[in-house]
Amino acid sequence: MQNKTICLLNDSFPPVIDGVSNCVVNYAENIQALGGNALVATPAVEGADDTAFSFPVLRYPSIDTRRQLGYVTGYPFSPEISEKIKESRPDVLHTHCPVTSCLFARSLRYLTNAPVVLTYHTKFDIDISNAIRGRLVQEGALRALLLNIRACDEVWAVSGGAGDNLRKLGYEGDYVVMRNGVDMPLGPADEKDVSEVTEGFDLPSGVPVYLFGGRMMWYKGVRIILDALTRLSGEGRDFRMVFIGGGGDASEITDYSSKCGLDGKCIFTGPVRDRRLLRAWYTRADLFLFPSTFDTNGLVVREAAASGTASVLIAGSSAAEGVISGKNGFLIEEDAEYLAGCLSGLYGDRAFVKQVGENASRDLYVSWHTAVSAAFERYGTVVENYRSGLYEKKTGDGFFRYQSELMDLMSVLEERRRTMMADIAAARSAVRDRRNGLRNGIEYARESLSEHRNRHL
Repeated sequence: MQNKTICLLNDSFPPVIDGVSNCVVNYAENIQALGGNALVATPAVEGADDTAFSFPVLRYPSIDTRRQLGYVTGYPFSPEISEKIKESRPDVLHTHCPVTSCLFARSLRYLTNAPVVLTYHTKFDIDISNAIRGRLVQEGALRALLLNIRACDEVWAVSGGAGDNLRKLGYEGDYVVMRNGVDMPLGPADEKDVSEVTEGFDLPSGVPVYLFGGRMMWYKGVRIILDALTRLSGEGRDFRMVFIGGGGDASEITDYSSKCGLDGKCIFTGPVRDRRLLRAWYTRADLFLFPSTFDTNGLVVREAAASGTASVLIAGSSAAEGVISGKNGFLIEEDAEYLAGCLSGLYGDRAFVKQVGENASRDLYVSWHTAVSAAFERYGTVVENYRSGLYEKKTGDGFFRYQSELMDLMSVLEERRRTMMADIAAARSAVRDRRNGLRNGIEYARESLSEHRNRHL
């Protein structure tokens, strides 16, 4: 697949930061490093600066709905962007979101004759239930989501848990488990970086530091953390709990922390976008607390492991895949009492906690280079399967075929409009030049006549 072009599509991309946008950046960078060509199609976001990327980023129109949804809402059916993607001659259209980006990919398939791969990252049934009120509307949204997933030529799941969620949605087709990687190097952060990121925070030596990183949403298990820490504090245990991230429930979470009497023990940093500084926080922490059953992969668990920090996770959750309790992490039931008991039991055994963290770095760490190398190899199989007609022919895609034809037609009309406008501009310029030439000629003739008259008077 060297020299092949992969078009990556997603509904979020920097400056909007989340796990999937980070994934798309790393896919693109590693595709380039592996000898391929990557380009990204994503919604336009105010303040975006794509000049730092080594690959082209194509932005289509969007509406800023970050206050309501946390993300912008894109309108991807842009003839201009579609034409640029068509000109790049992509071999694979790889969408990382089964919503707007997938709709765009389904239309682009008819423009480019390239297969569509979908990576399923998130439990969208939970996202939909949180974002949409009304059972009938939720069911309609889930049906639309399922239609998008079924329309893809190949589906990848980032974990076994993500695959289970696909089945729960009603997806009965095949899927490939294609795990994500970590963009942090293996090993602890530099001490200078740790000092820089922790400066000004009350982090006494010898006091355990617990860390949570991710969107500040209740469904991430944040209430379990706060309730467990309330119990721990009641036992007379001192600690510091650092929450990194932003989200729709952030203000409620900070208020609840205060009501629990955890002021002074809980630190809320907001989002940390500098990966170097985020790595420093992982290094400073004694344990990473992530009692979430929502996440399908838990990249943050692998990021913590990269720095030698073990995680406390819910047994049976997707984030806990590959974790053996007491060996390379700690597993609990989904209850604050169990988390409190775990932290209390580990409170005085920092050497053991450190050893488990070192085991996590050995067992759980996967670099993005390794992860994308596997995906890059699979792209070749996808292309072969598509060209050989091995994928099931998609039915019910008439709208997207029409949409692709419409975008293609609008692109042709736009090009003709530009050509016509250029011709008109050239004609106007020629007329102006002739008019100016004529004026200059008349003025010269007048001056010559005047000069001739003056000589003969």
